[in-house]
Amino acid sequence: MEHVTEGSWESLPVSLHPRVLGALRELGFPYMTPVQSATIPLFVRNKDVAAEAVTGSGKTLAFVIPILEILLRREEKLKKSQVGAIIITPTRELAIQIDEVLSHFTKHFPQFSQILWIGGRNPGEDVERFKQQGGNIIVATPGRLEDMFRRKAEGLDLAGCVRSLDVLVLDEADRLLDMGFEASINTILEFLPKQRRTGLFSATQTQEVENLVRAGLRNPVRVSVKEKGVAASSIQKTPSRLENYYMVCKADEKFNQLVHFLRNHKQEKHLVFFSTCACVEYYGKALEALVKGVEIMCIHGKMKYKRNKIFMEFRKLQSGILVCTDVMARGIDIPEVNWVLQYDPPSNASAFVHRCGRTARIGHGGSALVFLLPMEESYINFLAINQKCPLQEMKLQRNTADLLPKLKSMALADRAVFEKGMKAFVSYVQAYAKHECNLIFRLKALLKVLPC
Repeated sequence: MEHVTEGSWESLPVSLHPRVLGALRELGFPYMTPVQSATIPLFVRNKDVAAEAVTGSGKTLAFVIPILEILLRREEKLKKSQVGAIIITPTRELAIQIDEVLSHFTKHFPQFSQILWIGGRNPGEDVERFKQQGGNIIVATPGRLEDMFRRKAEGLDLAGCVRSLDVLVLDEADRLLDMGFEASINTILEFLPKQRRTGLFSATQTQEVENLVRAGLRNPVRVSVKEKGVAASSIQKTPSRLENYYMVCKADEKFNQLVHFLRNHKQEKHLVFFSTCACVEYYGKALEALVKGVEIMCIHGKMKYKRNKIFMEFRKLQSGILVCTDVMARGIDIPEVNWVLQYDPPSNASAFVHRCGRTARIGHGGSALVFLLPMEESYINFLAINQKCPLQEMKLQRNTADLLPKLKSMALADRAVFEKGMKAFVSYVQAYAKHECNLIFRLKALLKVLPC
């Protein structure tokens, strides 16, 4: 009698296809995470699932595997133009990532075609690609998918193609709603058959998510997965292997501390979060000039066509710095990120948790550091209570160079950098004006590093 190890894929109460198991071995995943072991049997047994789990817990495989198993069990094989499954996710980076994971499996099942529909690409080319290659499994962002339903004049009757749909997945559902996609999702749901399996995956449960569960799922099984060893009363929202730090520094020390830290961690991989697109561009230029010998890239939501390329290039780097906005805060899995640095705490406390969750993913360790002004120290207790996210103090680094005069002279000498600085100031005011978060003090901190 064959021995089955607890926690292995073979221990599931539903049997997975041998080629699915083979793909998992290739990917190096011998054991399931809790969200996978809880969700996959329900989904495969034709239950609607609303799953809540901490970021970095392996949610992607928790819906990719059931999608394949459900499509493999179909009585009638899917034709090229028939859509069997749709995965909707909030950002193009996350869609690219899911499409990549899915391709590791579909290469073993040539009978299934997959297609990626995201912004930053030509929609006409997307239509032609579907007409030529089909798309049994669609991975898409909401805006592009909604747009595709309106392309009937170009020869794509997507409303007809989705009549065969078996599975719909809404990934990072809370973020989908935060980003204002509720109308698009409701439009898409109207085109889809009611007799389908639906999976809703989210790191946080909000009232808006609950409304979506009621509208889009039929008698769902609710799955809430906590980190091992965490009491139910203290719902930990960050990975247990994540070390969270804060540093309190005055306005004129903040940028110097950031540069000093990055100069002393050149061999590691970092995400550095800023509040706005304009801040990313300004500080990105500044860091390029002041942190030498390191690959520095910038990414934000207003980039139309470069985002996909930058994202893929940074994922391949062994070390480097990605300066970014919260477009990179959710669900993105960049290999071996050592540090997540937050130049400002976000205006939304849950965004803090998601930023930190870009490191310490699926069993790996990692660290996060947020820079706080002296009057923002109360934020530490707030996070501990509101987000169940305790932080430990990191002391100010000694002997840091005063870079502010150099930064200002650089900006004044380069008109493009000067303009980026002015835009950063305006965008910062707009981003924080609606929130009670010490705006005046933050503006003073920003003015220290601007050419004015």
